[in-house]
Amino acid sequence: MTEILVVATIKLKDGKADEAIAGLTPIIEQVHQQDGCLSYALHRDINDPNTLVFVERWESQEALNDHVQQPHMAELAALAGTIAAEAPQIVFCESLAIGDSAKGVIGA
Repeated sequence: MTEILVVATIKLKDGKADEAIAGLTPIIEQVHQQDGCLSYALHRDINDPNTLVFVERWESQEALNDHVQQPHMAELAALAGTIAAEAPQIVFCESLAIGDSAKGVIGA
């Protein structure tokens, strides 16, 4: 099995940060309960507080596929429709594990 790393960026409409975080909190709590979720962490861009960044680690492509089918992901999509200034940018990655084995992989 190959872990999948996902980086998703959401640019928020001005004044929507508090609403976004309040709406995302119960969704994130549900995601943390999913089988195959190794980590699902929300971050805020230091230089642009209207940019939120999810960094996710999934046990496998199958776990990620199951994740996107969950009802709470439909809730996330509906919330994004009200808070996002533009379509989210989502990048799916696999580790190349270069360099120091303790530092060259996220979450290993």
